[in-house]
Amino acid sequence: MKKTVYITGADRGLGLALTKVFLQSGFIVFAGRYMKDWPELDELKTENGGKLHLITLDVTSQKSVDKAAAYIEEQAGHLDILINNAGILQDRSGDLFGEFHYEDMRMLMEVNTFGPLRVSQSVIPLLVKGNNKILANISSEAGSLADSWRQKEYGYCMSKTALNMQLTIMQNQLKEFGVKVLAFHPGYVKSYIFGEFNEDASIDAIESAAGIAGQILRAPSLDEHMFIDYQGNKMNW
Repeated sequence: MKKTVYITGADRGLGLALTKVFLQSGFIVFAGRYMKDWPELDELKTENGGKLHLITLDVTSQKSVDKAAAYIEEQAGHLDILINNAGILQDRSGDLFGEFHYEDMRMLMEVNTFGPLRVSQSVIPLLVKGNNKILANISSEAGSLADSWRQKEYGYCMSKTALNMQLTIMQNQLKEFGVKVLAFHPGYVKSYIFGEFNEDASIDAIESAAGIAGQILRAPSLDEHMFIDYQGNKMNW
């Protein structure tokens, strides 16, 4: 049975790097793409042929999510690894003494929290049939209650804290099916999460992706701490 992985938000940045790493590791990759005008996935497709499936995916749309899941089932019949990577950070809101843009915060929750929930539910039957049975999610240290230090960025931080709670509930249910749920802090990655490429970040996307893939492929036990960074260090809830 061919090894399969489904990666959301694969257009660029960390998602694209994860796609490259898993292709190099011999996986059939189902890459969720949102930005049709971004060329790098098409270039990868040319290089990798049938090993890379490009799937139009909007994680805020149930119809889009369900269509993607149906395609994976048709093509592979199972799924070994899911990586919920799609996420945004844009928010015009400031601190308590400034202006809040609740529409921005709602979109952060829609993409960063409800998006992974939609995608995970859509492919759970396929993950249960897989070998690795890993449900991985790109979270953030911003979601940690114990290590909270910010005085703004309410929307983003709350979206990641809610995601972390979501994942603990998932693990409670999926443990009996042998599915391991993981929440990754990817590090401060050079990516487009702010909209423009962030040169000030400290970690190249490919370094973070390689670390995340390594942690996934070492097959962590069901009882291991779920919230870790890309190097495997334990993160505080």
